[in-house]
Amino acid sequence: METLKTGWNFFQNEFLGMQWLNRLIGSFLDLCGLDTASKIGGSIQFFLYDTIKIMVLLGVLILLISYIQSYFPPERTKKILGRFHGIGANIIAALLGTVTPFCSCSSIPLFIGFTSAGLPLGVTFSFLISSPMVDLGSLVLLMSIFGWKVAVTYVVLGLVIAVAGGTLIEKLHLDNYVEEFIRNGNSVDVEGEELHFKDRIKYAWEQVVSTAKKVAPYVLVGVAIGAFIHNWIPEDFIVRVLGTGNPLGVIIATAAGVPMYADIFGTIPIAEALLAKGARLGVVLSFMMGVTTLSLPSMIMLRKAVKPRLLGIFIAICTVGIILVGYFFNAIQFLLV
Repeated sequence: METLKTGWNFFQNEFLGMQWLNRLIGSFLDLCGLDTASKIGGSIQFFLYDTIKIMVLLGVLILLISYIQSYFPPERTKKILGRFHGIGANIIAALLGTVTPFCSCSSIPLFIGFTSAGLPLGVTFSFLISSPMVDLGSLVLLMSIFGWKVAVTYVVLGLVIAVAGGTLIEKLHLDNYVEEFIRNGNSVDVEGEELHFKDRIKYAWEQVVSTAKKVAPYVLVGVAIGAFIHNWIPEDFIVRVLGTGNPLGVIIATAAGVPMYADIFGTIPIAEALLAKGARLGVVLSFMMGVTTLSLPSMIMLRKAVKPRLLGIFIAICTVGIILVGYFFNAIQFLLV
C-alpha cells in the first residue's frame, strides 16, 4: 500500500503537477541572477511555470477529449438523450456534458439545438450546467493541483448540481419561457460521415489549435492574477477575507466569479494562489464554479434563448448549488487536503 501511495504521489506531483518543470524554471532564473525568493522573481517563476504547465495539459486533454467527442456529434448526442426519460435522461445529459467544449458560451449553441429538437427542457439544462462545470479536463487539472480526492468530489458534486437543477426546472414546467423562435425551431437530422482514425486525429488536433487560441488570453490573464496574489497580496488579508474567520467567504467568492469569463484553465492558477495564501478550499472551488458556470457573457448569450424568469431560476439554482458545495467542501476540507 505504501508503495502504491508513493507511486501515486510521484505521478500526481511530477507527471500531472509537473513539479520538475517548476524546479527547472527556478534553476534557470537563478542562473540568470534572479532571486526566486523575491516578489519579482517568485512572480516570474509562478507565471512561467503555470503558463507552460496549463498549456501543455490543455493541449493533451483537448486532444484526448476531442477524439472522444468525435464519436458524439450533436445528432448522435440528441439521439442518445432521446432514448432516456425522467431523471435517467438528466443523468445521461449531465454525463454527456463532460465531453463537450470547456466554456459555458461554447455549450449554449448546443443547448439551443437540443431544445429546438424537442428534447425535454430539464434534460437540456442538465447538459448546460455540467458542460462547463465538470468536463473531463477539470478532473485531470484539479487532480494535478488539489489531488484526486478533491477532483473526484468536485466532479461528483458538479454532476449532482446539474442533475438536480435540470430535474427541478423540468418539474416547474417552464417550457413557455423559452424564446418562441427556439420552441418553434425545426431540427433536421443530418447523417454524419463515418470518421476513420486519421480523420478523428485531424479533428482533435484542429480542436487543440482552435481552443488554445481562444483560451490562451484567459490563461495568461489568470496566471498573471495568480502570480500577483501568490507573491504580492499579504497572506493575512486573504485569510481575513476568504479564510476560516469569514463565514461569508463562499458567497463572496461565488459573486466575485460572475463578472469574469474564463474556463477551468483560466481559473486554476487563481484558485491555486488563493489556496496557497490561506483561502478555504470551499471558497476557492466556489469561485471556480461561479466563473465557469455563471459568467456574465454566457448569461447574456443565454438570455437570447430564454426569457428573464427562466434565466433567473437557472441562475438561482446554480448559485444556491455552488454555495452549498462551497460550504460542504469547507466542512470536509481536513479530510481531502
